[in-house]
Order: sequence, then C-alpha cells, then structure tokens
Amino acid sequence: MDTFTDLVAEGEAAPVDGWDFSWFAGRATEQRPSWGYARLIAARLATAGRALDLQTGGGEVLATAAAGTPPPVLVATEGWPPNAALARDRLAPLGGTVVEASENDPLPFPDASFDLVVSRHPVTTDWAEVARVLAPGGTYLSQQIGAGSVHELIDFMMGPQRVGPVRDPATHRAAAEAAGLTVVDLRDEWLRMEFFDVTAVIVFLRKVIWTVPGFTVAAYRDRLRALHEQITAEGPFVAHSRRFLIEAHRPA
Repeated sequence: MDTFTDLVAEGEAAPVDGWDFSWFAGRATEQRPSWGYARLIAARLATAGRALDLQTGGGEVLATAAAGTPPPVLVATEGWPPNAALARDRLAPLGGTVVEASENDPLPFPDASFDLVVSRHPVTTDWAEVARVLAPGGTYLSQQIGAGSVHELIDFMMGPQRVGPVRDPATHRAAAEAAGLTVVDLRDEWLRMEFFDVTAVIVFLRKVIWTVPGFTVAAYRDRLRALHEQITAEGPFVAHSRRFLIEAHRPA
C-alpha cells in the first residue's frame, strides 16, 4: 500500500461530526480573525437575557462562550441531527436547549423572542427572520464565511469557479438594512490556511461540505493524488479563508 493510499484511508476514517477542529492540529493551520469572535459573544452573552445561536453545529463555540455567565434563556438551532445531539449534551449543563430546524426554514420562535442572536459560519442568513425574532433594541452578531473563501482549494479540485455575490459582505449589509436592521459594524479579513497533507484536505472537505459540493474520495481521487504529489514536491498547500464580522441592531 503506497503512502497516498494510507493517507486517503485515514482521511476517510476520521470523524467529522460537530465543529471541533482540534483534529487538524499538526495537519493544517488557519489564521484566526483579529476580532476574536468567541470572546466577543462571551461578553454579549454575559449581559443577555434571552439568547439564540443559529446553526450551532455541535454547540462547541456557544458552550465555551456561555460557560462563564450563561443567560437565563439560552437556545440554539441545528439542522443536522448528529450535530444537534452533540449540542444538546454540551449545552444542557448551561441550561441551554437545542431546537432542530433547517437553515432554510422559518425560525420556530415567536416575534421579538430574543435580545441577542448570534451565529458563527451560518450556511445561510435569513435576515427577515433574524429581524423578526429580535426584540426591539436587540442585537445580531455573526462571523460569516465571505465570498471567495478557500478559492485556491476549490479551483484545484473543481477547476476555476465563478465567485458569486451571495456571501459578499456588502450583500449582507444591504439585506440586513432591507430587513429593517441597522448595521453598526462590518469587518472583512483574508486569512492564510495551510494543509500539510492530503488527509487534512479530505477531512476538511468532508467536514465543511459546501466547499466542494458532493465531495467524495472516489469522485475526486485523481485530483487528490495530484494534490498529494504537489504537497510532497513543494510543501504545504496554501489557501486563504475569508471571514467577515457583522453586527446589526433592531431599532428600539
């Protein structure tokens, strides 16, 4: 069995549930945004009365941020049942509850239910629904994946791809304002990523499923071998993630 085959087998076997990225230690790196999202929402959660985390994944970030002073009402949504189960286990000690809800469905909460809504890397943002569930004077704070993120890896695997405006920060500002919210902060950064072997790439693509839609090792084996050969000859594969932070308020 050659090295490539071993690395592929390891990548296919690695667990990909939840949003814990500790598996990548020593296999890949990603620069962190300067604003420190977890730290920001921890400060907001400490003073919130009713907080909602949208598309929480396995609840990893929310549980860490709320550990100090969880709000009296702490709710999260998650659409993938395995992640929802992980989130329930993590948030239960903090008094948190998890509601299974698809990112494409209306939020299953009454109007003006929360004074704080947060979301890290949501698949989609329904700004009208965010505005609806925010109480007057409430805040939405989110770190999002920007347009063109990891385009180097996407293009390597799929060929050159057009970058659309859906994830552009300016598009989100306009959508938030159209929903009646006031955008008070919008920051945008490009961050260096390195993949040290093809295993890390496989696990990343299995975990972050929208990067290469429909990714399987079988379908992309030739491109994975080419990537393995490039890393072996030239060193880590370098890409750049794009992140933006957006904060919007519902007028009081």
